[in-house]
This record gives sequence, C-alpha cells and structure tokens, in this order.
Amino acid sequence: MPVATPTLAELREVCQPQAKIESRNGEHWAGRLYMRRLSLRATRHLVRTSVSPNTLTWAMVVAGVGAGAALLIPGVAGALLAALLFQGFLFFDCVDGEVARWKQQFSAVGVYVDRLGAYLADAALLVGAGFRVAETASVAWVSVGMAAALGIVLLKASTDLVDVARTRSGLGTAATEESTEIRSTRVNSVRRLAAAFKIHRIANGIEASLLFLVAALVELGTGGHVPTQIAVAAVAVVAWLMVPAHLFSILSSSRLR
Repeated sequence: MPVATPTLAELREVCQPQAKIESRNGEHWAGRLYMRRLSLRATRHLVRTSVSPNTLTWAMVVAGVGAGAALLIPGVAGALLAALLFQGFLFFDCVDGEVARWKQQFSAVGVYVDRLGAYLADAALLVGAGFRVAETASVAWVSVGMAAALGIVLLKASTDLVDVARTRSGLGTAATEESTEIRSTRVNSVRRLAAAFKIHRIANGIEASLLFLVAALVELGTGGHVPTQIAVAAVAVVAWLMVPAHLFSILSSSRLR
C-alpha cells in the first residue's frame, strides 16, 4: 500500500520542535522567518520517498560549495547565483533534519557531514569572493578572502569545541541557552549592545552571499568594483574582531561548567 502523505500539522509537531525553532543559537533567523515554511512542504513529499537524510545533507554541501564557485562568474549573474545557491544550502539544511526526525533515521555520519558542510560552504564563499575581486584588482585580495574564510571557520570551530570539551570532560549534554550568558553584568551589557546592531551577521555565509549580491547590484549601477572589495574587507574585519570576542564570551560564560 502507498504511504499516506502526512499533514503539515503532523509534520510540524515532529520535525520542527518548538525548542529548536525558538533557540537563538540553534536556528538561523531566515529559517524562522520563511525557510521552515518552505522546507516543511518539501519534507511532506520527501518522507514518502526512499531519499535518506544523509543524501539531503550532501546536497546541502554541494549547494554551499557551489555558491563559492558561482562567485567566479563575473557580474550580477555570479553574485545572484551564489545567493540562490546559499538559499538552497539553507533549504537542504532544514529538510535533512526534518526528514531524519520523521523517519527516525539519525546517524553520526549525518551530523559530521552537516557540520563539515557548514565549514566548507562559508569558507568556499569567502575564498570565491577573494578570487572574484582579484580578477579586477590585486591578487592580494585572494589572501583577504582566505583570511575572512579562516576567521569564519575559527568562529564555527570555537562553538563546536564547546560540545567537544563538555563531552570529553564528562559534562555530557550540550550547553543550555542560559549558560551562554556571560557572568559579568557589565560585559553582558556590552555584548547585548553589539548584538543589537547585527553587524556580526555578515560573518555568516547566508548574509555574506546577500551582501555580495547587493555589492554587485551597486556596481551594475555605478560601474567599478569597489563595492565588492569593501564587502570582502568588511567580512574579514568583522570575522577577526569576533574571533577573540567569541572566545572571551565562551570562557566568561557557564558553557564549560
């Protein structure tokens, strides 16, 4: 007999746990705003197929790395394709977990590839952006793109290493939302003030891809290539300002206790 198609309400209850959706660190704002609505409709049909969650995770990796390669295409076309591919990255990042929860198909391989994909996608985008600028300016911009990629990878690694440290020290479960609060009230106030401006978001592949698209559109209207240069430099600066700040945030919170 054919497998019945679940309703969206049934899927939402199982595949989109409220605690995850509302988590500040566990869900991207674009997921909450629109992508979870789109992904659930795709998941509704995918759960009736033999497509595995790991296959969807690999599709996520391909989309993310492809976004970096797309930036090698000159003009708005390349930047637009990169932004669309990163939306695809977010889409598959939502769908793979939803299918896994519905089918109860969880694996360490899936978790590993998911995290590896997040590293590769963001790094590829920034390296691609560096090569994009270098085509019309100095080859030194390749190094700027690589520096931005390294900064973003270090940010992700410092977050993931919290779970590694907790597991190896016997603390077990992942850090709670409350544990991310810095113990110093004064420093916590500064952190909230910095977060209010949202400038840190450009050190994320999804936002960076949109930033590069805006820069390409500005270049289309004004000529020249300075906007993309500014965008790449801005991501590099923000990423490296965040590296020590994020490290201090982790060590000053209760995440490792």
